[in-house]
Amino acid sequence: MFTVITGASGHLGRLVVDQLLATGTPPAQIVATGRDVGKLAGLAQSGVVVRRADFADPATLDEAFAGAEAMVLVSTTTVGERFDNARNAIDAAARASVSRIVYTSIVNASTAQMTLAAEHRRTEDYLRASGTAFVILRNGWYLENYTDQLPMITQYHALLGSAHDGRVSAVSRADLAAAAVAVLTQDGHLGATYELGGTPFTLTELAATISDVLGTPIAYQDMPVADYTATLTGAGLPPEMAAAVADADAGLARGELFTASEDLVKLIGRPATTAHEAVRNAVAAGESR
Repeated sequence: MFTVITGASGHLGRLVVDQLLATGTPPAQIVATGRDVGKLAGLAQSGVVVRRADFADPATLDEAFAGAEAMVLVSTTTVGERFDNARNAIDAAARASVSRIVYTSIVNASTAQMTLAAEHRRTEDYLRASGTAFVILRNGWYLENYTDQLPMITQYHALLGSAHDGRVSAVSRADLAAAAVAVLTQDGHLGATYELGGTPFTLTELAATISDVLGTPIAYQDMPVADYTATLTGAGLPPEMAAAVADADAGLARGELFTASEDLVKLIGRPATTAHEAVRNAVAAGESR
């Protein structure tokens, strides 16, 4: 029986596959799926089963999920299509008799007002009603959402946002992948919903952390949501994605990306990666290129 990891050509899905392999799961028992199997060639060479799965094309999913016992359903990134894509995957998993689904949702999905949360909330409700055993991982905002901006932050000596003094319990993708592997490989998690977040900070505090690591002054510049959206669009982000990112910052300001839950630490058995560690690691990785 296989464990299927969807979105394995993306950052989080690939980390789940890598960490499953690191824990001793035989590669032949892992199915890595994605829309472009060419991006999974390296995994195929290591013995992982690679299959094409396009959530927008349900005909590809029956073959992709055949023989699976468990599945990590990594939410897709296309704004406005997440629920339909996830519903197609959940339905196909039921047809394939997948016995349990681990779904990557967003922190505070039940109560958050931001646009991203609404799609995750619908998916959670659909999964609970599907009759398939599940674990829901409500993933916090990625630390990488900030560290990926370091070149621009360094260039302009500013971190931009619309978060005011809200606190975000941001977490690294690697920690979230470790949590997914934990619920896949341990008993006692079926039916659980976990809120996964790291040590919280404001964006003003994050700017200070970046200043400390880089040794150069970085300031947080707070902007109205409309202005931040326009800035992101001007920087090349697609309009729909720019609007979603700025909307998430508005949610951050309302406290929707904060959690005091210790679920992540309990699942992975160690402290979560801090913002300082994430920035330091990103800078070191950039210098090594």
